[in-house]
Amino acid sequence: MSDNKNSLVNFGVAGWGTIIYCLLMFFFYVGMVNDGTNVLAPTVAANLGCEPGTLIQINGYMGMVAVLGFIFIGQINRKFGARATSAFFTVLAGVAYIVCGNSVNIPMYAISMCVVATSMMSAGYIAGGTLVAAWWPKKKGIIMGYTTMGHNFASAFYVAILTGLVAAFGNIKGGCIPIGIAAIILGIIGAVFMRNTPGERGLNPDNVSDEYYKNNYDTADDDGHEKDGGWTTGKLLRSKDLWLAAVTTGFFQICSVGVMTQLVTRNIRDFGMEQGKALTIMTVIALIGVVGSFIIGVIDDRIGTKKTMMMFGLWYAVALAFNFMSTSVGVTFYISIFMIGMGIGGSANFTTSLPTSIFGRQGFDKVNSVIFPIQGFVTAWCFVINGIVTNVIGNLKIAYIIFSCVALVNIFLVKLVDEHKYNKDFMAEAEHGKH
Repeated sequence: MSDNKNSLVNFGVAGWGTIIYCLLMFFFYVGMVNDGTNVLAPTVAANLGCEPGTLIQINGYMGMVAVLGFIFIGQINRKFGARATSAFFTVLAGVAYIVCGNSVNIPMYAISMCVVATSMMSAGYIAGGTLVAAWWPKKKGIIMGYTTMGHNFASAFYVAILTGLVAAFGNIKGGCIPIGIAAIILGIIGAVFMRNTPGERGLNPDNVSDEYYKNNYDTADDDGHEKDGGWTTGKLLRSKDLWLAAVTTGFFQICSVGVMTQLVTRNIRDFGMEQGKALTIMTVIALIGVVGSFIIGVIDDRIGTKKTMMMFGLWYAVALAFNFMSTSVGVTFYISIFMIGMGIGGSANFTTSLPTSIFGRQGFDKVNSVIFPIQGFVTAWCFVINGIVTNVIGNLKIAYIIFSCVALVNIFLVKLVDEHKYNKDFMAEAEHGKH
């Protein structure tokens, strides 16, 4: 084992196991909460005799209500650790998803979807983000590139899987059951095999050697005496850097989640595609996104998260503008498809990468318990935008130009970020480089 500074694959067996676990949690989150609404919302709406846009808006409102759950689960994560938290809430999400598909009225759908969103997002982002920060404080860019491939695999295959299950069972009620059971199994696996820190496996963060760790990382608080990295909720909420990290990462999530949750619907309604072709387009975008996750993760590691996010914002704004300008399935449409694919592959990377860059791994569970509810609240607005645009205008075209403007505004917000401001590991490395 060396300094492992430039390796993109040397994470060890236990490290790769943790990466795959986080990847799968993201798969279920995006499938259950986001992209699966392409199938879930219209089929449940048909059962309940309401408009699909109504359930889409409910998803957004429940996502905002879930913010209260994120605050509570953030405290659970601090008390019981990321392994137990991720396992329990992945299981709970699986159970609630089965209930959601079997809803007999709107309140039942709303409550069960709220539990699904709260539980699966908390497992993937609050607990999963804590795992990434603890295991890979300096390589979090490429690690998030790998874990967020779960988003893209869900976008590529989840809708097709759920559509196939609905066809096989003859209804959405049965179609949700196998997916719920699979999530429950993943949670059980996490409870048995995951560990909160690499130290519990006899490893160092970033899988580096003992000597390199001693010389280039902050080891002063390895015994855990400084509770929560010295942070309190009040200090964090008074920090400009926390708000910048939460809002900027949430804005990019508005763009990605807003596009992917209604991509199939837009292509069918606005471009007149058959459902099969619309699903194929979604799969292509998502598979491009797998590559995008990796490339943006590498760029993040090489030039830093702040610069990567600024370039990313411009890329995404142009991609969404191209889609808005497309009046038919032509050149600008396919350019937008490629660019959006690369974009969705990277936007989720920043949700953990930027906070870790700014605050470091020390006390990250505390930082994340405050920052993620804000991220979640910001992201949830995409559902409200899509729902209102769908009901008022009857198509989703206007939503794309709204999302494009969000990406442009975000460039200027990211510019205000002070990267590595509180990151003790980067401070230690910089100090070591002077000697």
